[in-house]
Amino acid sequence: MSKCAKVNGDRLEFIPPQIPTLVEQPPGDEGWVHEVNLDGYRTQIIVDKDGVRLYSKNGRDWTTKYWPIALAAELPCRAAILDGEVIVPGEKGAPDCPVLEAAIWNEPSQLVFVAFDILHLDGRNLASLPLLRRKQALWQLVEPGLGKIRYSEHFEGSALAILSAIEKMGLEGIISKRADSRYRSGPSNTWLKAISKKPIFLSIDDTLLAQPRP
Repeated sequence: MSKCAKVNGDRLEFIPPQIPTLVEQPPGDEGWVHEVNLDGYRTQIIVDKDGVRLYSKNGRDWTTKYWPIALAAELPCRAAILDGEVIVPGEKGAPDCPVLEAAIWNEPSQLVFVAFDILHLDGRNLASLPLLRRKQALWQLVEPGLGKIRYSEHFEGSALAILSAIEKMGLEGIISKRADSRYRSGPSNTWLKAISKKPIFLSIDDTLLAQPRP
């Protein structure tokens, strides 16, 4: 069952993330949108009356580790919960890439948060809304560009064709999401993760992570 944002006074609490199911092949039917698997550290940003906090996927407060992102989180809202991943643009390798790990401890100024979902906005629980409506609200909140907080674009069309293009770029894979699905904490069959079967050698393309919408 989905867990809504718990409010203690005006303070928002961490929401356990929705976890994609690993599959051999991405879905072939209609009604899905696809995002690049970012190959970073799953992170949740909470903005409320107490300021900005960043949490790991297990709910640990990592604000001090991600302090440059926290300082840059000047969003046009009073309160929000964003779901996304922390990456180092241009990093190489697997999720536990030494470049990302080293940056967290030694050069946090390299870190960037890429947002792909929004669960709460100014007193409204958005988790029950369809994915594409949440993405629209997120797009309006996160200014497109190459700053510390970026918007993760989604793609429509053939999942296999998109995965093939991702493989050619050397990226890890795609996350396919039901366009009409609500946000539900825990393992999910409306988010499916398909991994490239080719070795990963190339770097992440910044422009793909923050591609402007038409």
